[in-house]
Amino acid sequence: MNALSTDLYQLTMAAGYVQAGKTGDIATFELFVRHFPFNRNYLIAAGLEQVVDYLLNLRFTGEEIGYLRGLSQFKRAPSEFFEYLARFRFTGDLFAVPEGTPVFPGEPLLTVRAPLVEAQIPETYLLATAGFQSMIATKAARIVEAARGKSVVEFGTRRAHSPEAGVFAGRAAYIGGCQGTSNTESGYRFGIPVFGTAAHSWVQSFPSESQAFEQLQKLLGEAAVYLIDTYDSLQGARTAASLGRPIWGVRLDSGNMRELAPAVRGILDAAGLRDAKIMATGDLDEYKILELIANDVPIDSFGVGTALATSSDAPNLSAVYKIVEIASNGEKRYTAKFSPDKNTMPGAKQVFRFADRDVIGCQGECMPLPRGADEPEVLLRPIIVKGELLEPLPDVHQARKHCREALKPFPSLVKTLFTRENAWRVEYSRELAKLWGGLQSARDFSPAPMELP
Repeated sequence: MNALSTDLYQLTMAAGYVQAGKTGDIATFELFVRHFPFNRNYLIAAGLEQVVDYLLNLRFTGEEIGYLRGLSQFKRAPSEFFEYLARFRFTGDLFAVPEGTPVFPGEPLLTVRAPLVEAQIPETYLLATAGFQSMIATKAARIVEAARGKSVVEFGTRRAHSPEAGVFAGRAAYIGGCQGTSNTESGYRFGIPVFGTAAHSWVQSFPSESQAFEQLQKLLGEAAVYLIDTYDSLQGARTAASLGRPIWGVRLDSGNMRELAPAVRGILDAAGLRDAKIMATGDLDEYKILELIANDVPIDSFGVGTALATSSDAPNLSAVYKIVEIASNGEKRYTAKFSPDKNTMPGAKQVFRFADRDVIGCQGECMPLPRGADEPEVLLRPIIVKGELLEPLPDVHQARKHCREALKPFPSLVKTLFTRENAWRVEYSRELAKLWGGLQSARDFSPAPMELP
């Protein structure tokens, strides 16, 4: 695991902590999102498998330490710092929301409790990993919701921000509900179903469209999907239909889908290919799919690329990783930020999910139940304790199933594709509010008012 995949200031702080004798301090950090992007009412937690792999395998090689020694920022760093890096291991605890769980503003996705340097250095990687995959999983869940039971395949690697981003976009999209991905490496590494047949270049490489389709049928048989819009979509459909079986279906990648899809359906049906499917691709997103579904356009499957692999309408997630408490010399001190628009709540937390709301409370808090209410679901679970994984994580298929089941109970206002204020109630517990108030009264200034999610 490349330990230098981090911001330099994580390492300069680490050197400072060693110099100040703070390596024995135990810090608790939480990763959460204060405010969601436009038109997002929930977030699907994803990326935990990669977070765990990173923490369990984080090491500094001799070559990496040699590079750091040569940087001007470390000219005054004590030799103990480099010795510390040479034996660095994550020995702390990780609590996390299971992948595929819907979460809301202010709710921790991850909690790290570890010796201060061990908790500080992972910040950059954890934010990038959990933030990116959660963003893509959420986008996928929205697209799948819009498709109303029609299958959706992630097709976006070629437009992803890097080849590696494409791999993890395929993984996150599958957790969010996609049937599979076009990314072969995602399939190989995570066991995700992969899809894809041929591009326009395949058709153009043959003297005629008919020859191209014949060769594709010979190669793929019942998995053959003919891309019919290289020249003329309707003529392409007729050519595909003339070949008969075996066939999976045809793909439309351009044109007016509301007009073309019914005409193509008629051509296939007239040839006795009523079970042949129509897949639509080409700059689709949840809103375009919603419109096609609302107009009963006969499309069976959707391939979504750029809009999904980059979450194009909300291409970044302002996740943060903040220290909430620190123990030094046997004494615990709660920490919080009081700056306007960026305040944070002190203390390690737990999220309690009731049938009609979430309550963010203190870790270890006993949540009082309203009369007749069921026990709430506790979202943050122990994953790593004292540097050891407690048990194998659910695989990507289990995470996908969990996402589907976890979204079901939420009302339509939460799952709509448009922003709905207070679509889901999120409250702070009395104990957490009391802890916040105690820190406020200990200050000699007037902090910003507590901002509720």
